[in-house]
Amino acid sequence: MKYDLTEEQLAVKEAAREFAQKELLPGVIERDTKMEYPAEQVKMMAELGFLGMMVDPAYGGGGMDTMSYVLAMEEISKIDNSASVIMSVNNSLVCWGIEEFGTEEQKQKYLTRLATGEHIGAFCLSEPGAGSDATSQKTTAIDKGDHYLLNGTKNWITNGGTSDIHLVMAQSDQDKGHKGVNAFIVETGWDGVEIGAKEDKLGIRASDTHTIMYNDVKVPKANRIGEDGFGFKFAMKTLSGGRIGIAAQALGIAAGSLELATKYAQERETFGKPIFKHQAVGFKLADMETEIEVARLLVYRAAQMKDKGLDYTVPGSMAKYYAAETAMKSAVEAVQVHGGYGYVKEYHVERLMRDAKITQIYEGTSEIQQLVISRNLLKKDLYSPVII
Repeated sequence: MKYDLTEEQLAVKEAAREFAQKELLPGVIERDTKMEYPAEQVKMMAELGFLGMMVDPAYGGGGMDTMSYVLAMEEISKIDNSASVIMSVNNSLVCWGIEEFGTEEQKQKYLTRLATGEHIGAFCLSEPGAGSDATSQKTTAIDKGDHYLLNGTKNWITNGGTSDIHLVMAQSDQDKGHKGVNAFIVETGWDGVEIGAKEDKLGIRASDTHTIMYNDVKVPKANRIGEDGFGFKFAMKTLSGGRIGIAAQALGIAAGSLELATKYAQERETFGKPIFKHQAVGFKLADMETEIEVARLLVYRAAQMKDKGLDYTVPGSMAKYYAAETAMKSAVEAVQVHGGYGYVKEYHVERLMRDAKITQIYEGTSEIQQLVISRNLLKKDLYSPVII
């Protein structure tokens, strides 16, 4: 299906696919094995405009729509999800959050460098005791008059070791609960910012995931995003858009798994014919293709709703939930189609299977997406037709 994509969107998709095949595929296994950050490849992504795709050109971005971003994420995620998650966080969470809710001063000072890839951003919400329950922030930012004093620990932070800018959520008024949370722009080089060791992960191993400690970090008042107490809303609104990016990543994993499985099934012969012609294999591929197309419809729908200015919170959750589940299932089936070869690194599918798992966890677990979707049912007239 063509999905009524514009010539510009198709060009973005092709450029991303070419970059992934030519620049990301060589060395992707070695980078994964060694947990080696793809520094050169990230630099190339910056030069191609993939790190600030949706940012207004006035701030150094590409001025593209969400659909173009999703298409690029899908193609890059077929090959290297360590690269795509770096791209996702910088685009969906950090750049979008500052552009949408930041002051003009914050945009001029930080967004321009983030959009061009001169700087890389990190989104610091999760804590040792605050993952899915993001309301339970233990990191504090105490108002000291002309600045806030930031103390606490954030973990599972993508880009944690290479980022220049952190968006940090912290509690400023414990009595107000989540309404007392603020969001801040923090520079990595400030006194009191300490980066922990890189996590040794199951998947997306080349991306740098770290714990970050803030010890009496002085944050200027000018670096607070939005009004006092806006931090939790900022995080939730930003994550709603971020989920579309991760949904696109999951879609790419599923589609990449199918491409590899189909190619292998046409080349591998048993009992005198390609295994593609054995019904047991052919039906697996048919199921994968069908479920991936459903996921693609949901992801593209969420992106288009965001571009049209419609409420995309629930569509984004649906897209992430279904695409993540499809990614995990498709990657497992791709390994099965490859048989013993699927269990070794050379054939790539075992890496996609490991990468797929995180899409069911970060930026809201599958269970959190189900919660968002199910709660929305209480607000709907289930007997009214749904118009998209």
